[in-house]
Amino acid sequence: MEKLPQDSAQISRMLTGKESARLGRRIFMRYIGATAAAGVALSACHSEMNDFSPRGAARAGDVVDLGDLETNDVAILNYAYALEQLEAAFYTQVIMTPYKGMTDKEYMILKDIKEHEIAHRELFKTALGGAAIPGLTPDFSSIDFMSRDSVLSVAQTYENVGVSAYNGAGKFIKSADYLTLAGKIVSVEARHAAVVATLIAPDSTMFAPDSIVDMNGLDMVRSFRQVLTLVGPFIKEKVNFNAA
Repeated sequence: MEKLPQDSAQISRMLTGKESARLGRRIFMRYIGATAAAGVALSACHSEMNDFSPRGAARAGDVVDLGDLETNDVAILNYAYALEQLEAAFYTQVIMTPYKGMTDKEYMILKDIKEHEIAHRELFKTALGGAAIPGLTPDFSSIDFMSRDSVLSVAQTYENVGVSAYNGAGKFIKSADYLTLAGKIVSVEARHAAVVATLIAPDSTMFAPDSIVDMNGLDMVRSFRQVLTLVGPFIKEKVNFNAA
């Protein structure tokens, strides 16, 4: 078993660069079934550890508190972890119950996205350790997983909201290493958003419409409150946070 990191600098090294690549490969290989990966246990920053619930499963109706998203990097990591939990659960269901008429190409694209989201979720879960929020319960009752239009519409919403969430959180992240990690993930989420837009309208040039990208070529930014309001109906627990 690998030795647990004892400080935030060591955590940061594990989340970026070569250590991140090694961790990501292990997580990815485990979930595509190519090998059994050895788990890597990381501890969270000691000064922030006690502000969060331990890992486990939340119960529908529970209140999950992220903490102060404007001052606490671990709170922001948990915010991202919550979003990645939702996306991973959604795409897992899409692949388990393919919609009517799903082509082989669509299946492979959505399967790749699923594996990316699972890798993101597990990266945050492992890195946060005992500081992680509980596992959230998705509420997909409003989604018709047999309908291509329903699935791709929700996928587009999740991806665009995910990109805007990372964009909005960036200015509050204090650690340069955490900011680097967020930049690496948001770039992948933007690739997802573009390919989903292409699946919806393959002959359209509007993969980045004005509603998402402004006249300066900059992507949309959403606040913590805006993001959690949009995803709230898809989560059975109530997710709270402290911010101005």
